[in-house]
Amino acid sequence: MTVAPEPPHRLTRRQRQRTTRIVQYGAFAAVVLLVVFTANWRDLQQGFFRPDVAASMFPGVIFPALVNTLLFTMGAFVFGLVVGTVLALMRLSSVRVYRWVATGYVELFRGLPVLVVLFAVGYGIPIAFPDRAIPGGVYGKMALGLGLTAAAYMAETIRAGIQAVPRGQLEAARTLGMSYTRAMVSIVIPQAFRIIIPPLTNEIILLTKDSSLAYVLGVTATNVEITKFASDVLNTRVNATPLVVAALAYLVITLPLSQLVRRLELRAARAR
Repeated sequence: MTVAPEPPHRLTRRQRQRTTRIVQYGAFAAVVLLVVFTANWRDLQQGFFRPDVAASMFPGVIFPALVNTLLFTMGAFVFGLVVGTVLALMRLSSVRVYRWVATGYVELFRGLPVLVVLFAVGYGIPIAFPDRAIPGGVYGKMALGLGLTAAAYMAETIRAGIQAVPRGQLEAARTLGMSYTRAMVSIVIPQAFRIIIPPLTNEIILLTKDSSLAYVLGVTATNVEITKFASDVLNTRVNATPLVVAALAYLVITLPLSQLVRRLELRAARAR
């Protein structure tokens, strides 16, 4: 009598997941060990992590560099938020011309590099209006240049937030005798902003990094920002350590904001 061969043993779903995870961890550990044992740590430390070069950047990397980065960012954010709110309302307007203008603005500035907009603000406007100056000097130019582009993105975010508010809220306010404008300002827009706080916080992070383009406007020692400050030290000391310090300075700003976004998203998820 012949004996039938046993069917091949098949792994269960949990066993396959465990095996896959072990292979992934093993591959990751192999890559880490390869980097640890093959990298030239001595030259890397001399080129990127010299304590004496890093120490020479303080306190300048904090004041004025980091402080100016924050001022450029907040100026652009406030300008972009105001213009973006107006554009969002124009996009939702029943007047066709308003919708056309707002749509044209959004499409134009979302398609242009920020560097080009800053050049236009820094050198185009003074040529077009030689008798006028942008208030605030470099701070005003940065707020205008970064804010024009940020407004295009914020307008779409704010518009989506307004549309996410149930229409019954607006109709209920109108039933109580409120005008359309008062109902929008008092009822709809505050609720919309609670919805869009996380994406607006992301916009602050993007503006923080875009502020590194301030050099195109010809900053001085008093209004230098983090990247320009680090670049100057790098050229003086002929060492890349200032770039590492600059990266850490940006992380000091962006990591708390990223954590704030995560918390706001969790709170919004629980509220839903």
